[in-house]
Amino acid sequence: MTFLFRSGSLQEKLKAILRATYTHSRNLAYFVFTYKGLMAFQSRMQGKKIPIHSFLAACIGGWLVFGENNNINSQINMYLLSRILFGLSRLAVEKGYIPEPKQDPFPVFAALVWGIVLWLFEYHRHTLQPSLQSSMTYLYDDSNVWHDVSDFLVYNKQPATK
Repeated sequence: MTFLFRSGSLQEKLKAILRATYTHSRNLAYFVFTYKGLMAFQSRMQGKKIPIHSFLAACIGGWLVFGENNNINSQINMYLLSRILFGLSRLAVEKGYIPEPKQDPFPVFAALVWGIVLWLFEYHRHTLQPSLQSSMTYLYDDSNVWHDVSDFLVYNKQPATK
């Protein structure tokens, strides 16, 4: 994504990738340390591990480590949100809160996700995350103009003429 949608030299892009990778891995390490430490503390204080411990430890760790609104944390939190929604849906079926679907609901899910995101992009673009706006602008706006086949192989914005 950095190579496609970020401007700058190859060296600047590689530095951005390394910074993002470092931040991502550091935050995950901090979170795991915080979570495991809080889990051990709670278990020791109560003499046993109970389900609420994981929720509380993760809430505190999430607040401390992933609570700052930046690009890396935003990506990680959004990634987790999508997985959580799937997990909660499966749990709701497993527990009998909602009936087992008669057919695979994934096509309906995909249709709604894409319908909503393109509607937001077309009519409320400012509500989408900047990196999503950039990639969608490239795919759906910039693709309206092309110069030659290289536009499909390399970023299709021609340098401004002076």
